[in-house]
Amino acid sequence: MTPQRSLLPPRLIGHSVSAGRPWPLGATYDGEGVNFAVFSAHAEMIELCLFSADGRKELARIALPERDGDIWHVHVGGLVPGALYGYRVHGPYTPEQGHRFNPHKLLIDPYARGLEGRLKWSDALMGYKPGSARADLSYDTRDSAFAVPKSVVVDPTFQWGDDRLPRTAPCDTVIAEAHVKGLTMRHPGVEKGLRGTFLGLASDAVIEHFLKLGVTSVELLPVQAFADERFLVAKGLRNYWGYQTIGFFAPEPRYLSKGQLWEFQSMVRRFHAAGLEVILDVVYNHTGEGDEFGPTLSFRGFDNASYYRLTNGGRHYVNDTGTGNTLNLTHPMVLRMVMDSLRFWVEVGHVDGFRFDLATVLGREAHGFDPHGGFFDAIRQDPVLNRVKLIAEPWDIGPGGYQLGAYPHPFLEWNDKFRDGVRRFWRGDPGMTADLAKRLLGSAEQFDHHGRAATSSVNLITAHDGFTLEDVVSYTVKRNFANGEENRDGHHENHSDNMGVEGPSDDPGIRAVRDLRKRNMLATLMLSQGVPMLLAGDEVGHSQGGNNNAYAQDNETTWIDWEREDRALSTFVARLIALRRAHPMLRQRRFLHAKPRPLDGLPDVAWRRADGQVPRPGDWHDPAFRCLGVELRHSAAGGDAGQTALYAVFNAGPETVLRLPDTAPAWLMILDTTRPDLTEERAGPGTRAPAGSVLLFRSVPAGTGAIPKGESA
Repeated sequence: MTPQRSLLPPRLIGHSVSAGRPWPLGATYDGEGVNFAVFSAHAEMIELCLFSADGRKELARIALPERDGDIWHVHVGGLVPGALYGYRVHGPYTPEQGHRFNPHKLLIDPYARGLEGRLKWSDALMGYKPGSARADLSYDTRDSAFAVPKSVVVDPTFQWGDDRLPRTAPCDTVIAEAHVKGLTMRHPGVEKGLRGTFLGLASDAVIEHFLKLGVTSVELLPVQAFADERFLVAKGLRNYWGYQTIGFFAPEPRYLSKGQLWEFQSMVRRFHAAGLEVILDVVYNHTGEGDEFGPTLSFRGFDNASYYRLTNGGRHYVNDTGTGNTLNLTHPMVLRMVMDSLRFWVEVGHVDGFRFDLATVLGREAHGFDPHGGFFDAIRQDPVLNRVKLIAEPWDIGPGGYQLGAYPHPFLEWNDKFRDGVRRFWRGDPGMTADLAKRLLGSAEQFDHHGRAATSSVNLITAHDGFTLEDVVSYTVKRNFANGEENRDGHHENHSDNMGVEGPSDDPGIRAVRDLRKRNMLATLMLSQGVPMLLAGDEVGHSQGGNNNAYAQDNETTWIDWEREDRALSTFVARLIALRRAHPMLRQRRFLHAKPRPLDGLPDVAWRRADGQVPRPGDWHDPAFRCLGVELRHSAAGGDAGQTALYAVFNAGPETVLRLPDTAPAWLMILDTTRPDLTEERAGPGTRAPAGSVLLFRSVPAGTGAIPKGESA
């Protein structure tokens, strides 16, 4: 095809155009103008398009005059931050060979620091002609500029003052997974005009809630710019979770009240001032462009054959993500984009870490998943990134996709075995006591290798994907009809229990057993080795009405109703976190393997039956063995850490008399989930474990007249 002639209208004559430089990638304001640099290995010409302030009129097209290797660049003098732009890229349109260049489609800069305008679904966004007999091999000449968000030149300068990353150690970390809009949209303490935004999230009321709970780190569902899928828009729905990224450097515009990067930066600064970390859920496994029948928004139009993993000669996309495409992190420039994006959010946004969606994709080389692959090598050697928290979702739907425990240090990993095992134990499934024992000690069988710490396991009962805690105890069957997929979507097995009534109930007896089940699962979470993660809203009793796949429910289904807060539950959660903080034995860095301690010869962990005896091999497989005790001390490998011990009892069976260990002169009960207001009580002969309960005792040192109140970390 014939390239369009570059033009510079008379009213832009004052803007000088020069070669510029190939670094940094993206649009960079230098005080005299803006340098533009983009990557494409297979393009024949790239044009920079400048737009009016409202984004509606294309004012100029400037052919990028220089190419250094595969980096194309130009400098436009006189441009300032706030300028809107996009690109048109010329090259072969040969889908059978992996190339889908189409200069009629305006493209978002892959390195854009900001986006202006919403994506407007139209057939003009497609590089092919929808409905054509040649399908995606056809070629569409409609201009898509009216439907594509415009890239924005951003000056990221921000007055951080004395802001510092809290750098909370993993053993001291308690994570709350939260959604910017879901957390703030119905919060009475958030100014109405700021609800659903970063500035609303930074309000005093939200920060005080997290501090009151004792949370140390807030993990935000995706906040990088993302798209609403076309099929959702057609049904009047929106992408709520945000797992369809179209801009890895740009904050999602819907979370901005003024359209400015500084709003995100201000939120982070306020969180840090309160001692709270900010962790971002990031999606580097795929983009929002979908498969060969998806829109041409950015990466596909710049260099489809480089950005994506392709198959069938290049026409089709590898779909290890279930979303239509998979980013090709084995390509050095795609890996560079991911690394640059991560560094941007740390250096410019001051974030404290990342949770990597479908992280197995990031480590999949040509021969399969490789913990020593390019992505892992790059991030572990990076002086900026190897100091922040790195959390993997250790699975995808590709070959060999389930990789729990296979990630290298310093990655932490979401542990679905903890989620499923704890739910099943408390539901009363037979034979789950042995599994519970593994989860209580940080799933050592998965993570204790290559010097990894006991904090490698991120323990969770619930997350955004699945039932809320209230729904785990209220529904046995998912109810996702509002998603418009006839309830076919979402997990089919939730290991949940409705306690005899499906859905909401005002019956005091039903409410009581549900509340106790929630307390038991939360106590198990906070008394286990590893890093605990709460789903924000669980602590106040939030329900999604049985929807376990609320990705499209940007409404009151997912927005937390703070007016109906279960204050007794939130108070109990705060107390659990305080107990965990007060007793370092509950959050050790080293795995416990029942080794004798040099200090006293006692093992650092010991298992007990209700009668005080060590379980026999047959007990672990006995369906009736449902009351498990565990005696904890500081790790044998941790040196002299004192003589205090903790004894936790997890009783999913009927009420039973306990025989407490004789390794301490006396025990003090400091937790009983059947009596959530209990603070401490002397224990002795005849102490009972109520049916369906978690108890925690601490030893009283010999020869002390007073009962110590706890330990300092």
